[in-house]
Formats: sequence, structure tokens, C-alpha cells
Amino acid sequence: MPASFRILPARGLVYVRYWGFVTIDDSVRLIREYLPHPDRSPGQKQLIDLSDVSGFESDIVRLMEIQAQKADIFRPTDGTQTLLVYYAPHDEGFEMAKLIMRSWQGVASVISTIQRRETDALDILGLPERDVEALVSDDQ
Repeated sequence: MPASFRILPARGLVYVRYWGFVTIDDSVRLIREYLPHPDRSPGQKQLIDLSDVSGFESDIVRLMEIQAQKADIFRPTDGTQTLLVYYAPHDEGFEMAKLIMRSWQGVASVISTIQRRETDALDILGLPERDVEALVSDDQ
């Protein structure tokens, strides 16, 4: 499946990567793997890398259902906020990110942004690396 995640606990960061043609089931699978993960914690920043997305399933109704479930995950009772940064340098990933971001409207515990430039995405997350490859290779 064209989706994966990796938690970098020392940085309080989750790196999520989608590639190829992305389906809603890909996101559902990631959520199911993420929820019980022992390194998951409230308020972890997320870098969602859409740089290799070539297309995506655009079933709006189903996407909103899944996003509603995700909103419950990111709506902690202690007031913690989660920063989501979508890195989407190409049009397909950018369109996917815009669609997803609309579904976060009204969820006060989620702050989200789309960035076209890799360095901008990393800067917003407060990361010193200049590219994602360095980020994930440094943490091995």
C-alpha cells in the first residue's frame, strides 16, 4: 500500500508518507496502525509527505467520515494541539492536501498548513534539517 508512518519520539514528530495513487483505505490502515503504537502521544507534530502522490481517491463523503474519526483522535481532553504540516510540492499532492485540510475546519485542536517547499515544511516544524531524507536518515 502506498502509505507509511514513522514516529520519531525524540523529536515529538510523526513522519507520514504517501506515494502513488492514494486510497482512503490507505489512510484507514495507517490510523489503525498508529492508534496502538507505543510511541504515539498527544500533541505529536506531523509531517505528511505528499511529494510522490500521483493521484488520490476523491470520495468526499467517505473522506469526511474518516476525517471525523481522525478528529476524535486529535481532540484531546487536556487542550493539547497538534500541528500538521502537509508537504505537497506537486499539484496532485497539493489538491489532496487542500481536500484534507477542509475537513479539519472547526477542529480547534488541529493546526494545519500546506507547504510547497520542503525547507518551509521543516522550518514550520522547527526542524534543522534541510530535506526530509536527512530527517529520516538521521533518526535511524
